[in-house]
Amino acid sequence: MLASSRGSVLRQALGASPTASLPSFLGPAAFQASTRTTATTTPTIITARRPFSATSQRHSKLGRTPLSIPLGVELLIGEPKVKPDPTTYLRIPKRTVTVKGPLGSLDLEIPPFLKIDHDVEARRVALTIEDDTVKEQKEMWGTTWAYLNRYIMGVSEGHNALIRLVGVGYRATVEPRAGKEEFPGQKFLCLKLGFTHPVEVGIPRGVTVTTPTPTRILVEGINREEIMSFAGRVRKWRPPEPYKGKGVFINDQTIKLKQKKIK
Repeated sequence: MLASSRGSVLRQALGASPTASLPSFLGPAAFQASTRTTATTTPTIITARRPFSATSQRHSKLGRTPLSIPLGVELLIGEPKVKPDPTTYLRIPKRTVTVKGPLGSLDLEIPPFLKIDHDVEARRVALTIEDDTVKEQKEMWGTTWAYLNRYIMGVSEGHNALIRLVGVGYRATVEPRAGKEEFPGQKFLCLKLGFTHPVEVGIPRGVTVTTPTPTRILVEGINREEIMSFAGRVRKWRPPEPYKGKGVFINDQTIKLKQKKIK
């Protein structure tokens, strides 16, 4: 009884003039019924959705810029080989680019869709991709360029990072620790950061750490990724706090101070 009476009311409302009023509880049902009616009588025209951005696709600003190779640096491009990758189960052949310089050598794996044009006489390297409409290829274009540029700078000039200790009694020294070495000749960075015991952080292979002053730590090496990773592990023990401005700072890092909490 309720369904039949409700359907008759809806039919009367839909057949009536647009100015006819309906009770509030019948509004959604009337909208659905009108939608079904128009869908059966009027053909639906599907239009292409306009993209969110109206700008045209552009090539990577970094990827299309050629890299210059300084004197004393050599670039060796290997053949594609399939190596186990922990991030995917696919067997993707990758090439290894070896960058050699006066300070050492670094290896960089590049995807198969990225091509390297090495001009030995002009000492320049240009990177290109197969399809500039694929998002993954455009992302790796600039990323590979940045990694290769850092490797060339690392083996020729080197990278460094400055760690600053801000706080009363904060000190740092570089000392050997017998029995805790992961490889022969490893040294440890000993930090006094207000704990009851000093903090000892192992210096990784290929990274040189010195302390010009007790509150300044200079980290040097050819691989910038390893340098910043080591600096991040040191900062993790005392991150900068916003009330007194104390903590471990990397390079020109700053922090905005807050007002003290008043109870």
